[in-house]
Amino acid sequence: MILLITIEGIDGSGKSTLVETLKRELVDLNCLFTREPGATWIGTTVRQAIAKEEDPISEALLFVADHAMHLKTIVRPALAEGRVVISDRFTDSRFAYQQVTLKGVVPDPRGWLTALHDGWSLTPDLTFLLVIPPAAALRRIDRDGLREHFEREEVLAAVQQEYLARAEAETERFVLIDAEEEMEAIASFVEDAIRRVCGSQAGHRRR
Repeated sequence: MILLITIEGIDGSGKSTLVETLKRELVDLNCLFTREPGATWIGTTVRQAIAKEEDPISEALLFVADHAMHLKTIVRPALAEGRVVISDRFTDSRFAYQQVTLKGVVPDPRGWLTALHDGWSLTPDLTFLLVIPPAAALRRIDRDGLREHFEREEVLAAVQQEYLARAEAETERFVLIDAEEEMEAIASFVEDAIRRVCGSQAGHRRR
């Protein structure tokens, strides 16, 4: 049975909206919904590091620390109980984003990140990747002109290419979603897929 499901995509792809919809539609499955970063106290520090944009290595290490705490305190205990865990971002986000921000800072960003995760992290059973043109994603982000350093078109374009490369390497795990489709249709498709892999139709089509 698939237990660890992740929702991935660049900023502005609609992940958070999708997750909020799934929380309502999958309530009968008693899934544990969580996110990275932000589900642990380290997540607050991660957000501060992103805002200050001081050092890519420190930022990456804080993301990994948050992931370690997330696994220990939230994800692994839920999986041990046999619950389905659905996470808004997980390891793929780190590899996609940090490979871009660490380019030119460390010789081999992918190898460096892989070594950091080796032996203790988890690979999701199923990952939904929302794909959208970066320009369209940025139009969705409205923070009165204030954006994190990730939220630039050239950065998001590079990040999305890293995502797609991971999806191409692990076709059995990834499901690609056109994020420019209506959210109702996206949510319905993802809900159907999750129910199918979980072997449950209870409460389906309550809308």
